[in-house]
Parts: sequence; structure tokens; C-alpha cells
Amino acid sequence: MASIEVNKKAPDFQMKDFKGDEFTLSSFKGSKNVLIVLNRGFT
Repeated sequence: MASIEVNKKAPDFQMKDFKGDEFTLSSFKGSKNVLIVLNRGFT
């Protein structure tokens, strides 16, 4: 797993949203804030 340093630019990544549509972090470039919630699911 890659490590991320504090106060450094976040690396671009691709993942699916809750509807199954793919997006990249770079698609939010220019937005003021981006919040990503990673839900581990329910057991």
C-alpha cells in the first residue's frame, strides 16, 4: 500500500460511487472541498 504524506497533494485514484459509476479524484479538481467516505459494510 502506498503511503501518503501530510500536507502533500493527494494522489489521483479511480473508484466507484454508491451507484456503481466510476469517478476519479481529479474529476473534482476546482471544487473547494471533497469528502470521501469509505464504508466497510455491515456484518
